Amino acid sequence: MSTDKNIRLDKWLWAARFYKTRSIAKKAIDGGKVHCNGVRGKANRLVVIGMEIRLMQGHQQKTVLVKALSANRGPAPVAQTLYEETQESIEKREALQLQRKSMPVSNTKPDKKQRRQIHKFRREHE
Repeated sequence: MSTDKNIRLDKWLWAARFYKTRSIAKKAIDGGKVHCNGVRGKANRLVVIGMEIRLMQGHQQKTVLVKALSANRGPAPVAQTLYEETQESIEKREALQLQRKSMPVSNTKPDKKQRRQIHKFRREHE
């Protein structure tokens, strides 16, 4: 862990292992997937201890509190000491995970009969 006080958001997200590279972290920030204290993040924004960061990783939304600063990417156990995920974020993520698992998954195309049923349903609900 570093004692630097001037750590950029993209560099901290990379060091905390939320994103594999700094450029991917920057793209996520520029794409609006990262918010700091309720405000849309910028890559050059300085991270401070106690800051709340809300980010999207795939289908998962996480809310974390910054506990330490680091500009160096280290092993995963060290990276996990940089932040703490909020309890409500954990509960929400687990509930959504259960919901996704309970949804039926189809890896095949609908057959002719199923397509007719889909078209009929759409016509009735327009």
